[in-house]
Amino acid sequence: MQYAEAREHTRGRLHELFADPYHAFDNDADERQMHIRTMLHMLLARSMARNQVTLRVIHGWENGGCEPEDLQHVDYTLKSLDDFRSAVSDFEQATRQNKPLPADASAILATPLADAIADAKADGKALTDDIRETPARWPAFEGGLALYTLFKMYHRLVYGEDDTYRCSQCETPHGLREIHEFHLEEGEFALLVPLREHAKDTPSLLVLHESQLGPIEQLFEQSLPLFDNF
Repeated sequence: MQYAEAREHTRGRLHELFADPYHAFDNDADERQMHIRTMLHMLLARSMARNQVTLRVIHGWENGGCEPEDLQHVDYTLKSLDDFRSAVSDFEQATRQNKPLPADASAILATPLADAIADAKADGKALTDDIRETPARWPAFEGGLALYTLFKMYHRLVYGEDDTYRCSQCETPHGLREIHEFHLEEGEFALLVPLREHAKDTPSLLVLHESQLGPIEQLFEQSLPLFDNF
């Protein structure tokens, strides 16, 4: 197993800000709202100002389904709140007109999974025929642990999670990223950000399920402008 591909429950950039980031966002935490706003400024707003953030809206899994090919997404450049509002509008318009939700042609899980399995078999790795449908067994081949880690992130963003916050490290198509995952009463989302030493020149990714667009828009409207004059 390639443990270097991903590590869960790691120390990340929020450990430099908070004494106990794993509980800083709990509903009963002291100064919880300040923690949320500070986190958004440090991990999101500054990168948005540098034009380094992509918004990824996922959809397609429902009723307990989690087939890799059924997970759809669409990516937006996220430079401002207006860009986020535009994404919200796209989905609202599609829903009103009973049209398919916006989706890019590329498959964020199915294609890299198929490629990784094909590479493993070409290298002589013996894999069972059903491994594609068994995410917990993906770490058996190179690239599989990273894909499994991302699969679990997407699954939690679709179906929910009890922990308010978790931090992981994972290899992505764009390099090593810290995954900061939030499951707050205000909304659920994940931020895939570079390590601290690459923060100023490396892109970040904001991921959320389409059902969270409205709640997260409200959270951002209330939080992101607060540091504009600082």
